[in-house]
Amino acid sequence: MKTVFSLLHRIAQTIARHRMFEPAQKVGVAVSGGADSVCLLHVLLGLAPQWDLRLSVLHLDHGLRGEESRQDAEFVRGLADQLGLPLSLREAPVAQSPDNLEQAAREARLAFFRETISSGAVERVATGHTRSDQAETVLFRFLRGSGTAGLAGIRPVTSEGIVRPLIEIERSEVQQFLLERGIAWREDSTNRSLQFARNRIRYELLPQIAREWNPAIGETLANTADWALAEEAWWDAEIDRLACQHFTTTHGAILLRADRLNALPLAVARRLVRRAMELVKGDLRAIDFGHIASVLELARSTEGHGRLQAPGLDIFRSFEWLRFGQPGRAPLGPGLETRNYRLTLAVPGTVRVPGTNLTISLELIDKSGPSVSSDWVYNNQVGCLDWQRLSGSLELRNWRPGDQYQPAGHSGQEKIKTLFQQARIPLWERRHWPVLTDGSSIVWARRFGPAAGLVAEQDAKVILSIREDAV
Repeated sequence: MKTVFSLLHRIAQTIARHRMFEPAQKVGVAVSGGADSVCLLHVLLGLAPQWDLRLSVLHLDHGLRGEESRQDAEFVRGLADQLGLPLSLREAPVAQSPDNLEQAAREARLAFFRETISSGAVERVATGHTRSDQAETVLFRFLRGSGTAGLAGIRPVTSEGIVRPLIEIERSEVQQFLLERGIAWREDSTNRSLQFARNRIRYELLPQIAREWNPAIGETLANTADWALAEEAWWDAEIDRLACQHFTTTHGAILLRADRLNALPLAVARRLVRRAMELVKGDLRAIDFGHIASVLELARSTEGHGRLQAPGLDIFRSFEWLRFGQPGRAPLGPGLETRNYRLTLAVPGTVRVPGTNLTISLELIDKSGPSVSSDWVYNNQVGCLDWQRLSGSLELRNWRPGDQYQPAGHSGQEKIKTLFQQARIPLWERRHWPVLTDGSSIVWARRFGPAAGLVAEQDAKVILSIREDAV
């Protein structure tokens, strides 16, 4: 029993070092019926009094092995009954998933765990990942071209509340623990199938490396994960700080200035791009080194415009800006038939510009009245028109291709498209750009101001003040 005591002590140290549990927490133990998860359940039963944990058993039936899967579920049910623990059992067939079966099964399990945590049924979910799993994961990710974030491997604790108490225990120690205590477990017939990449790594590649290159390859890979994990923890905090400085979030997209990105050290720029992609996409599945390199190349381009796509992402360059969006939300928006708006305005009054976070407010200022403020000169937020030169039938609409007018201070008519280019307005910002019309004439445009001949001069008696505000 000395070996058992030593194992429990080491696992307790792992739990404490990574702060996996708080006192009196409700912990769901993910039990498939295999050796690792059965060991985990018995270990946590032994350690529960140390944290006053309230344990329950979670089991997900993927339905991949027919009767064998059903028997696994019955085995787990019997185990929970024997130990007097509540059981949450769910069926989630994944055979028809478009993903590969390994990935589909993993996503189904994670969804089950997240939902169980979010429902309040448990506060933590413990899984039976071991140090051996860690080594296999690191090698698998390295072979797929992962960076140091991927080489950090299986996290001992995730932000979602999933914990891995056995992460510093070898698979061989798990089986020894069960055998010494006479505890039964189920063998998954697919665990030996070389159809799955992880099994080929476990039974073919790692043994070959151990024979021919490094007998301690498992420990080497696990140590690599420990090293990378500590570095990633530092980088995560640093990139969080930099993201606050560099990211602008709008309508589900992230904007990032290309010139500021180019000025950063390459290691920082890569990680900042990676974080933007993760935030917009929701994960980093299928994102590789080449995608990140392509974004950086787009940022360095002297042309100032360009577009590329990565899995689950649509990335657009316009002037100084990069826009990270989802493919279903194209940067230029839908077609003209759905993007156009036209609003009749009341004076005084305020209206929200469709598709933006802007409001336009109209106010009449009678200069002959008492206590009239002199702060009515046009600036970037306020435009002033001579009310007596307008018909009063005002409409607010979005800019349309071909629109032109003569802004105050210009010698002639200007196409608004030309004004956009001169002001370096990114293409996606133009979509709902507001202009004010009096009949068929444009009398004011956002940022470009009142039309020549209609701007309120010093002798204007009644001024129409046009103010734009962010909400």
